[in-house]
Amino acid sequence: EAILVAHDELDLPPGAVRLKDGGGDGGHNGLKAITEKLGGGHYARLRIGIGHPGNAAQVASYVLRRAPTAEQELIDDAITRAQSYIEDIVLGQFQKVMNALHAHQV
Repeated sequence: EAILVAHDELDLPPGAVRLKDGGGDGGHNGLKAITEKLGGGHYARLRIGIGHPGNAAQVASYVLRRAPTAEQELIDDAITRAQSYIEDIVLGQFQKVMNALHAHQV
Protein backbone atom coordinates (compact mmCIF):
# COMPACT_ATOMS: atom_id res chain seq x y z
CA GLU A 1 0.00 0.00 0.00
CA ALA A 2 1.23 3.47 -0.83
CA ILE A 3 0.39 6.27 1.54
CA LEU A 4 1.04 9.98 1.13
CA VAL A 5 0.52 12.24 4.14
CA ALA A 6 0.43 16.02 3.78
CA HIS A 7 1.21 17.89 6.99
CA ASP A 8 2.25 21.21 8.46
CA GLU A 9 5.97 21.58 9.08
CA LEU A 10 7.46 23.95 11.66
CA ASP A 11 10.98 23.50 10.31
CA LEU A 12 10.13 25.04 6.93
CA PRO A 13 9.24 28.68 6.25
CA PRO A 14 5.64 29.47 5.33
CA GLY A 15 5.04 28.49 1.72
CA ALA A 16 7.87 25.97 1.36
CA VAL A 17 6.97 22.44 0.29
CA ARG A 18 9.19 19.38 0.59
CA LEU A 19 8.58 15.77 -0.31
CA LYS A 20 10.11 13.12 1.91
CA ASP A 21 9.98 9.34 1.97
CA GLY A 22 9.82 7.97 5.49
CA GLY A 23 11.32 9.35 8.67
CA GLY A 24 10.43 10.01 12.26
CA ASP A 25 7.60 12.08 13.67
CA GLY A 26 9.79 15.01 14.76
CA GLY A 27 7.44 15.62 17.70
CA HIS A 28 4.47 16.14 15.36
CA ASN A 29 1.46 14.60 17.12
CA GLY A 30 -0.39 13.88 13.88
CA LEU A 31 2.58 12.02 12.40
CA LYS A 32 3.07 10.21 15.68
CA ALA A 33 -0.53 8.92 15.56
CA ILE A 34 -0.24 7.91 11.88
CA THR A 35 3.05 6.11 12.52
CA GLU A 36 1.53 4.23 15.45
CA LYS A 37 -1.53 3.17 13.40
CA LEU A 38 0.64 2.04 10.47
CA GLY A 39 3.17 0.29 12.68
CA GLY A 40 6.08 2.32 11.33
CA GLY A 41 7.14 5.54 9.69
CA HIS A 42 7.73 4.37 6.13
CA TYR A 43 5.27 6.52 4.21
CA ALA A 44 5.69 9.52 1.94
CA ARG A 45 5.17 13.00 3.36
CA LEU A 46 4.35 16.30 1.72
CA ARG A 47 5.70 18.79 4.24
CA ILE A 48 3.99 22.20 4.03
CA GLY A 49 5.97 24.92 5.77
CA ILE A 50 4.25 27.03 8.41
CA GLY A 51 7.36 28.52 10.04
CA HIS A 52 8.43 28.35 13.68
CA PRO A 53 7.62 30.79 16.49
CA GLY A 54 11.29 30.84 17.52
CA ASN A 55 10.58 29.61 21.04
CA ALA A 56 9.81 25.95 21.77
CA ALA A 57 7.45 26.96 24.59
CA GLN A 58 5.22 28.75 22.05
CA VAL A 59 4.91 25.88 19.55
CA ALA A 60 1.54 24.52 20.77
CA SER A 61 -0.22 27.88 20.61
CA TYR A 62 1.55 28.72 17.33
CA VAL A 63 0.33 25.64 15.46
CA LEU A 64 -3.22 26.06 16.77
CA ARG A 65 -3.56 29.75 15.92
CA ARG A 66 -4.95 31.18 12.70
CA ALA A 67 -2.06 32.20 10.44
CA PRO A 68 -1.71 35.90 9.62
CA THR A 69 -3.06 36.75 6.15
CA ALA A 70 0.34 37.07 4.44
CA GLU A 71 1.52 33.72 5.82
CA GLN A 72 -1.80 32.05 4.98
CA GLU A 73 -1.49 33.17 1.36
CA LEU A 74 1.96 31.57 1.17
CA ILE A 75 0.63 28.38 2.75
CA ASP A 76 -2.35 28.29 0.37
CA ASP A 77 -0.01 28.70 -2.60
CA ALA A 78 2.16 25.88 -1.26
CA ILE A 79 -0.85 23.58 -0.94
CA THR A 80 -1.91 24.37 -4.51
CA ARG A 81 1.65 23.71 -5.73
CA ALA A 82 1.79 20.41 -3.82
CA GLN A 83 -1.58 19.31 -5.20
CA SER A 84 -0.34 19.82 -8.75
CA TYR A 85 2.22 17.04 -8.18
CA ILE A 86 -0.04 14.39 -6.64
CA GLU A 87 -0.50 12.51 -9.91
CA ASP A 88 3.27 12.44 -10.52
CA ILE A 89 3.82 11.08 -7.00
CA VAL A 90 1.20 8.36 -7.54
CA LEU A 91 2.86 7.47 -10.85
CA GLY A 92 6.15 6.93 -9.02
CA GLN A 93 7.95 10.05 -10.22
CA PHE A 94 9.17 10.79 -6.70
CA GLN A 95 12.58 12.20 -7.66
CA LYS A 96 11.08 14.47 -10.34
CA VAL A 97 8.64 15.91 -7.80
CA MET A 98 11.32 16.31 -5.14
CA ASN A 99 13.52 18.21 -7.58
CA ALA A 100 10.68 20.50 -8.65
CA LEU A 101 9.37 21.23 -5.15
CA HIS A 102 12.76 21.64 -3.54
CA ALA A 103 13.94 24.03 -6.28
CA HIS A 104 11.07 26.45 -5.63
CA GLN A 105 12.21 29.42 -3.54
CA VAL A 106 9.81 31.09 -1.12
